[in-house]
Amino acid sequence: DGGGVFVYLFTMTEGISIIIPAYNEAHAIADTVQRAFSACRNIGKPHEVIVVDDGSKDGTGDLAKQAGAIVLANPQNSGYGISLQRGIREAQYKYIAITDSDGTYPIEDLGRLYAEMQKGFDMMVGARQGSMYEGSMVKSFSRKVFKWLAEYTAGRTIPDINSGLRMFRKDLALQHLPQTCFGFSFTTSLTLIFMLQGYFVGYIPIAYHARVGKTKVRHLRDALRTLQVMTQVIMRYNPIKLFLLLALGVCVLAVFVGIVGMAFNNGLLFLGGWMLLSAALIIFSMGFLAVR
Repeated sequence: DGGGVFVYLFTMTEGISIIIPAYNEAHAIADTVQRAFSACRNIGKPHEVIVVDDGSKDGTGDLAKQAGAIVLANPQNSGYGISLQRGIREAQYKYIAITDSDGTYPIEDLGRLYAEMQKGFDMMVGARQGSMYEGSMVKSFSRKVFKWLAEYTAGRTIPDINSGLRMFRKDLALQHLPQTCFGFSFTTSLTLIFMLQGYFVGYIPIAYHARVGKTKVRHLRDALRTLQVMTQVIMRYNPIKLFLLLALGVCVLAVFVGIVGMAFNNGLLFLGGWMLLSAALIIFSMGFLAVR
């Protein structure tokens, strides 16, 4: 209808909307907004900077508004993903760029992302480099596990699964917002969805700096949520990969149990190995039923 046509044309207006989710970031938000405006001026395209104030109590929203940003205020703290979803829906331009408000990302590199987008990419991501990105041993290990799972699912190399500095087409993102995560795993879910849908996703290396202020991330909680979100995305867009992985795990266990049964001449264990092998075949077959 006419309203639908209007929304479509409005969504596709040439330009860049930078969305910055922020929760109690009064110490860094003004500088972040100013850097975002500077990056857009260097690109030379129509632009806007949207700060989604996620229930801050320290005046973050007021400081962002004073710096020239459009401020969307959530009535309560709702999460990184929800804030980005709201900003994406409210943005007026064709290209969406996102960055954090804590000074960790080189916002000045948005020009490089935009230049690559003009080559036909649907999403360009800044792949973080340096010691600040590596973090602790536990954090680095969990990141490698999720990276491997994402690469296995997507069937391609993924330099950075959840970088918070990226640019993408608004029209494509809107189609899949209901399937993205409400929390810190928003970028992970968006990356996987774009790749599993066959969109063009590219990467450029970027520096990563120490944040200003205290982190809001809770590593164990957010790692579990990331695993949940990745599982949901895989089940929706490429379920056979998940069932194959589960079947292989059960198959390895079946072989182990069977070998132990033969080594100790234990018929019960040997039979258990065959039963596990049958279960692996059933699990793999269920993957075909899950494909829609």
